Amino acid sequence: MKDIEFATLNLQDALDLAILIEKEAAERYEELADQMSTHHTDEAAKFFRVMVVNELKHGNELAARRKQLFGDGPSRVDGAMMSEIEAPEYEKVRVFMSIEDALNVALEAEKKAYNFFVSAIEHVENADVLKLFQELRQEEIEHQEMVKSEMKKLPPRDKADIEDYADEPVGQ
Repeated sequence: MKDIEFATLNLQDALDLAILIEKEAAERYEELADQMSTHHTDEAAKFFRVMVVNELKHGNELAARRKQLFGDGPSRVDGAMMSEIEAPEYEKVRVFMSIEDALNVALEAEKKAYNFFVSAIEHVENADVLKLFQELRQEEIEHQEMVKSEMKKLPPRDKADIEDYADEPVGQ
C-alpha cells in the first residue's frame, strides 16, 4: 500500500479516495455474503447483503458529487493507496457466523473507518478536504449507530458457541 499524502490531497482526490473506500467495502461484504450463503448461514449472509447496498449507495452518492464538481476528469488516486480502510478484515470472519457475529464484524469495520478519518483529519491542509473528511467521519458514527440498533433487536444469545457444532476437518 502506498502512503496517502493527506496534506496534498485536493477535493477531487479526497472524493476519489472515499469512493474507492466504499467500493472496497461493498466488494468485501459481497464476498462475505456469498461465503455465508455457501455455508448456509443465511442470517449473516442477509445482513452482509444489506451492508453491500449501504456501501454502494454511499459510494454512488460520492461519485455523483464528484461528477457534479469535477466531471469525468481522471483520478490520481488508485486502490493501491488504501487497503481495508472500511472493508471487514478476512481474519474476523468464520465459516459459520451468527447474525450477532456478522453485526460485530460490521461494527468493527465502521469503527476502523471512523478511526481512519480521525487520523487523516490531523494531516489535511485543504479546507474542502477537511470538511469532506469531517462529514465522512460523522457518517461513520451514524453507520455504527445503525449497526448497534440492529444489535439491540437481537434475542439474547445462546450460551453455546456455534463453533461447537461445526464439523471437524476431514482427511482426504
